[in-house]
Amino acid sequence: MKHLDRILKELEECNTEQDSSGITLSLKPDNLTRLVGSIAGPLGTPYEGGSFQIHIALPGAYPYEPPRMKFITKIWHPNISSQSGAMCLDILKDQWSRGVRLKTALPSVQALLSAPELRDPQDALVARQYICKYQTFIDTARSWTENFARVSSLGVEEKTGTDETACRNGFCR
Repeated sequence: MKHLDRILKELEECNTEQDSSGITLSLKPDNLTRLVGSIAGPLGTPYEGGSFQIHIALPGAYPYEPPRMKFITKIWHPNISSQSGAMCLDILKDQWSRGVRLKTALPSVQALLSAPELRDPQDALVARQYICKYQTFIDTARSWTENFARVSSLGVEEKTGTDETACRNGFCR
C-alpha cells in the first residue's frame, strides 16, 4: 500500500492516548488495509461500560478516500444498522478530506453514540423507537450493550442468543 507509513503513524497515534480516550486501533495480521478499532461507550449513555469493535477497511486511494467502517459489535443506535453494523456518519462520506485521520474519525464515531443524528438514520426502526418510545430505546440500547459489548476482566465477553428485552419490545433478530 502506497501510504503504509501514514497508516503505521496513525496506528501509533491512536494507541498512545488509549487510556484517556478509550479508543484503540490494531492491524489485522493478514492484511495491512484491514484494521480493528475499539471504542469505549461514552459515559452517561446507554452504551456506558461497553467496548465496541469496529471493522475498518482502507481503500487503495486512502487517505484521499474515506475508510469504510462498520460495527462488529452489535449495537442499538439510530445511525448504525442493528443488522449489519453499517453506520451513517458524514465524516466517513461527504465530509471526508485527506487531512482527516483515523485518530479523528474514531472519536467522531464515539461522539455519535452520545448524539444520534436523527435526520439521517441508518436504522429507521431504531430511529422511530428513539423518537416515539425514548425510554424503550434506552432500555433496549442498554440491554444490547450488556449482552454484546460488556467488558469483563478478560476483555469483551462474547454473548449469543436472543436479546430478551428486544424481543419483549417486538424487535427480535
